[in-house]
Amino acid sequence: MALTVNPYEHGLDKRPANFVPLSPIGFLERSAMVYPDKTAVVHGDRRYTYAELYARCRRLAGALAGRGVGSGDTVSLMAPNVPEMLEAHFGVPMSGAVLNALNYRLDADTIRFILGHAGTKVLITDREFSPVVARALDGMESPPLVIDIDDPMCESAGERLGEKDYEPFIGEGSSEFEYRLPDDEWQAISLGYTSGTTGDPKGVVCHHRGAYLNAIGQMLAFGIGARSRYLWTLPMFHCNGWTYTWGVTAAGGTHVCLRAADPALIFPLIEEHGVTHMCGAPIVLNLLVHAPESVKRRFGHVVEVATGGAAPPSAVIEAMSEMGFNVTHLYGLTETYGPATVCAWQEAWDALDMQERAARMARQGVHYHTMHAMMVADAQTMAETPRDGETLGELMLRGNTVMRGYLKNPRATEEAFRGGWFHTGDLAVRHPDGYVEVKDRVKDIIISGGENVSSLEVEECLFRHPKIMEAAVVACPDEHWGETVCAFVTPREGAGDLTEEEVMAWCRERIARYKTPRTVVFGPLPKTSTGKVQKFTLRERAKVL
Repeated sequence: MALTVNPYEHGLDKRPANFVPLSPIGFLERSAMVYPDKTAVVHGDRRYTYAELYARCRRLAGALAGRGVGSGDTVSLMAPNVPEMLEAHFGVPMSGAVLNALNYRLDADTIRFILGHAGTKVLITDREFSPVVARALDGMESPPLVIDIDDPMCESAGERLGEKDYEPFIGEGSSEFEYRLPDDEWQAISLGYTSGTTGDPKGVVCHHRGAYLNAIGQMLAFGIGARSRYLWTLPMFHCNGWTYTWGVTAAGGTHVCLRAADPALIFPLIEEHGVTHMCGAPIVLNLLVHAPESVKRRFGHVVEVATGGAAPPSAVIEAMSEMGFNVTHLYGLTETYGPATVCAWQEAWDALDMQERAARMARQGVHYHTMHAMMVADAQTMAETPRDGETLGELMLRGNTVMRGYLKNPRATEEAFRGGWFHTGDLAVRHPDGYVEVKDRVKDIIISGGENVSSLEVEECLFRHPKIMEAAVVACPDEHWGETVCAFVTPREGAGDLTEEEVMAWCRERIARYKTPRTVVFGPLPKTSTGKVQKFTLRERAKVL
């Protein structure tokens, strides 16, 4: 029998003309060609056009290459949302190296660990963080080359630690530096570290292909276009700014830089620059909602806000809407380049009242165009749960925008990819319409008398209390019930006295009695360096109550 030859596999090979590795560094070249004179970056009095931004990134790449930096090397950045951080997202991969954007809220020991684990060859650091960086570098056997960022907007600049400042350093490179796209789009583009609650942080390795696709996904999910003015309220170190560093640039939008997410700065910047889009964790939204009335401003346009990291309480979504912000709920992890799902709006929701609408918007939704698939399933059997809005399972993801794996940690990598899916560690339900709703982290679910209690559901109830600004719920050990619900609450300033019984009565009227907190603790909530509530700390406190 003659062998059948597939005609589509004969003479139709990959060639330079029909196959180019996907990489987000090509976005900047295009925007510089299409919008050369358009303002790309705003930071205080500084303005850079797209042509200037492109030239500066090529100078950075050339300077790094001139110092021997190339493929397989790591360049770390310790900086807030300043132009230099944005430039590194293009200049570092243009040199062939891997970008490691450091969380500037970390302590010196953790930074020292990351620099060593990543094998950082060059560290570019803003002088605001000189004290902690100096302690991190102290004792390193092979410290990296250090370059200082001397930002005029920095109000508390520390000592100079490096060989030279950033501007003279990029002056070593040429604006005509001939960079290349990676030979393989699977090549690493960035290294981000998880803010783990125990043990050393894990290094998440992302590739050019995933960064390219997720940036496109952000444009589609959030409506980013050439007329967009994006305010950097989200740290660029956090999943590479959820890849908006690359996405806004791809669209030819304007980056409005901001060193710190302060409502006293955010409201004026929105008004001054006609900001159309911004992002942030629910804590940022809460800061805006509870900002003093003297700080708040009304705008002549709607500001699109994307939030993620935790389910935003529907009360916060409602309050943001009343102030002229339209909230889009995204969900993702460092391992998925930031957001991977979106609560896509349905026209039928227009007819709902604000509270019902906000409840729909608080769901994690459906997977991005650029994420292949998601499912909610039993973590052990991998059997998908029914779409009944009630059955709990682990949320799992699969696609090109999932990390390559954890650097130098094959065991954790294999565990994360069990069964051919990425395990998020989040417990969720899937509704009949296919939308996913995260109910809790696996480790945060409370089992009281054999009943599962979602800490997020109780928190949602607490956030609606007019005297409560923030709330977090954890399990409290109990001899009879196994676990009971313990609520940690931060009262609103100036809201008057708030008692434990008042909080309990509020919950009893709105949720099942077994879900009502049996213990209420008042005070500020401990948070991680990315603004998430440190529930592991609260669980330890609850053990001794």
